[in-house]
Amino acid sequence: MKIAYFDCFSGISGDMVLGAFLDAGLELESLKKELKKLPLKNYQIQAEAVQKVGIGAIKVDIQAEEKGVVRTWTNVRNLIEDSKLSAHQKKKCTEVFLKIASAEAKIHRRDIDQVHFHEIGAMDSILDIVGAVVGLSLLNIDAVYSSSLPTGMGCKKTEHGMIPLPAPATLEILKDVPLYSRGITAELVTPTGAAIIKTFAKSFGEMPPMKLTSIGYGAGWQDLDIPNVLRVAIGESLSTEEYDEKSVIETNIDDSNPEFSAYIMDKLLEVGAADVWLTPIYMKKSRLGLKLSVLSPKGAEDRVMKVLFEETNTLGVRISRQFRRTVIRKEIEVKTKFGKAKAKIGFLEGRAVTISPEYEDCAKLAKDADVPIKTIYEAVKKAAEKEITS
Repeated sequence: MKIAYFDCFSGISGDMVLGAFLDAGLELESLKKELKKLPLKNYQIQAEAVQKVGIGAIKVDIQAEEKGVVRTWTNVRNLIEDSKLSAHQKKKCTEVFLKIASAEAKIHRRDIDQVHFHEIGAMDSILDIVGAVVGLSLLNIDAVYSSSLPTGMGCKKTEHGMIPLPAPATLEILKDVPLYSRGITAELVTPTGAAIIKTFAKSFGEMPPMKLTSIGYGAGWQDLDIPNVLRVAIGESLSTEEYDEKSVIETNIDDSNPEFSAYIMDKLLEVGAADVWLTPIYMKKSRLGLKLSVLSPKGAEDRVMKVLFEETNTLGVRISRQFRRTVIRKEIEVKTKFGKAKAKIGFLEGRAVTISPEYEDCAKLAKDADVPIKTIYEAVKKAAEKEITS
């Protein structure tokens, strides 16, 4: 699997993404050919080699003959739909712009269809975003990973006047993304860059195991104390493990009926929790209590917290982000002398390392055959081992 790791040590913007792709091997003429599928005219795309604090990088400059044009979310969406891009590219471009439109709508307290894209609706920003999407396609990238993102500080001048950095829209887009401050008075992450990486990155953290095939440096327009470049490392994944980011939501409970625990745990799983567990603890004043922990995928946190607040007496929860690495899992169904049952197989580097019979299937077979469940487990494991080695 071909993957790309975005090392955003100096931030990210749309033009930095394009520059990094070109430096990593994307042909400029191929990019231009794809961008011609948009119903846009009178623009030029140039790329030049520059130096940023001693690091060579590609700087992309888009010059557009377009003045006084302010597009809305509807205008941009129709522009993408009217293009000759592939269905997948249209979908991803729309996702990127929708993140920006949603953020702008919330910041300005307007309906999304009333949001006016100023800088983002300009032709160069549109070409940056669409160029990033088609660049990933042309480079045949299957998955994107990213480092944490550095935030700038200070203020910048916009159509609305002076606004704080990070820009409000940028900060809104980057909810759930790990951020840190470099203490640099400059805009390091633009709304365009934020929306691109938020759309494509599977997770934010360390570089995953990979065999590098190319590295690209895309230059920003600013001159900073550190190299104002985006580094993109491209290569083949060396791991068959899956990487994802989960939220761990926890609360301590000492005044709830313990008989409710099973019901609450089942309800948490129903609303999307990946796992739920209870830990006996000693609380203040030596009171016995329970720590209820929930492993939640992105998008399920609000549902999980709603259950916790409604079904327990907790007044607050703790939330932390954790980077999870799992083996590739495959479910198979095997036949034993007791009947059929499912089992999950875990693969590490292409080799089966775990076999986990499905509890519900084993429990039913044990009850029907009136034999110990451990006998069923062993029978299913043996059948699964035979299945995966045959």
